[in-house]
Amino acid sequence: MRIAVLGVGLIGGSIGLAARGRLDAEVAGFDPDETTLRRGLELGALSEAAGSVEAAVRGADIVFCAAPVRALPALASDALAASGDETVVSDVGSTKRELVAALAAGPAGGRFIGGHPLAGAETAGVEHARADLFEGARWYLTPTAGADGVLYDRLQRAVAELGARPQAVDPESHDRVMATVSHLPHVIANVLVAQAQAALSEESERLPQVGPSFRDTTRVAGANPGIWTDIFTANGDAVAGEIDRVVERLQQAAGLLRAGDPEALDAWQREAGAARRRLAEAGIAGGDLRELRVSVDNRPGAVAEIALALGRAGVNIEDMALYPAADMRTGAISLWVAGDDDATRAAEVVRGLGHTAAPLAGEP
Repeated sequence: MRIAVLGVGLIGGSIGLAARGRLDAEVAGFDPDETTLRRGLELGALSEAAGSVEAAVRGADIVFCAAPVRALPALASDALAASGDETVVSDVGSTKRELVAALAAGPAGGRFIGGHPLAGAETAGVEHARADLFEGARWYLTPTAGADGVLYDRLQRAVAELGARPQAVDPESHDRVMATVSHLPHVIANVLVAQAQAALSEESERLPQVGPSFRDTTRVAGANPGIWTDIFTANGDAVAGEIDRVVERLQQAAGLLRAGDPEALDAWQREAGAARRRLAEAGIAGGDLRELRVSVDNRPGAVAEIALALGRAGVNIEDMALYPAADMRTGAISLWVAGDDDATRAAEVVRGLGHTAAPLAGEP
């Protein structure tokens, strides 16, 4: 396999290291900073340093665009224009709606499948890249109705082999979720440090040193302004909506505190603890893999439709394989999901889309 990485920083470099180590792939890299490019080659993240996007994507099976959010539309568009008809182009940006909308309508839109690995670190740069950065991490994929099924299969399989857990989601849902679990915490951290700074300036005596809960909550305050300005700009409406809902919850909390009812406050705290446990448990895949065989008509968008429907139902596809019929009019898809409950739910979802679905012999 030949992979192109456009942007050789922490994420791009880690893709290169994982692809070379796990997939035994050739990895061509391009970065506008020649020093970064040379460093990626020295560290083994790349097997080839290319002088242009065109040179990097030539003959590539998969292209990963790993640039700042504002640069992704132009970079991905250049990658699509320079690569062949059998090349799938993806990205690693944390906002998806604007990017997917800009590219999906183009002549090569079926070859672009947005992506977002939930992996990273407080450090940046290729010198901090790690081959195990994606181990067990969720990696969202955002195929559209026009996405090429074969290319989607290739991309999700490669992502899984990099150590991640791919999951299909539509771009709008992705950005709403990220607004809550990723972008909103940065807003809250920024607000908290501003609040603390104001309190310090208002007190005549120096306040005690901050505790660990404050340090944990504000760890991401003021994180890389260049990156986060782009994210807030691209997903501002969704983040603002989440802020409005947080304000409502804070007002409810203020009401509880003013009322001073110990039983109500105890229940509130316990409910928060239970919610946190449920969220933590939801992120852990469990159970043996179950294989489901789905019969489909060979039409554009069929694979993406199934993947997105399962993602909305909370069923993660741990692996997938395509088996087109000899006449190329129909085919079968094997889906592997974790546990009996997911297998049952997956079958119901797929049948609801009008396809036939059955577990293989020996499966529940």
